[in-house]
This record gives sequence, structure tokens and C-alpha cells, in this order.
Amino acid sequence: MKNDDHIVIDNFNETMDNICEECKKEHESVNQNLIMHSYKICNSCNLSKRIFPI
Repeated sequence: MKNDDHIVIDNFNETMDNICEECKKEHESVNQNLIMHSYKICNSCNLSKRIFPI
């Protein structure tokens, strides 16, 4: 039996870009929001969408 249960991605930071889909700026919170909430936007765009939900 092979040990396929534990697959590790070594190039995680290289494959994920930190570019927000709303403002097109690079920010480190984009990856955090992608993991936590499943969307690629930065914290400032996230806050603005919560205040002004249009």
C-alpha cells in the first residue's frame, strides 16, 4: 500500500498569487481570505463590501 494520504505541496507560495480580484493590488491578506472564506479579495475590499453591499 502506498502512502498517498499525505500529499504535501512544497510550492504553495509560488503557485498562489496575492492579487485582489476587486482592486487588482497585491496584498498578503488575499491568501488568508481565500483559505478562510473562499474568495480572493483583500481585507480593505472585504470591509468595503460589508459596509456598502452593492
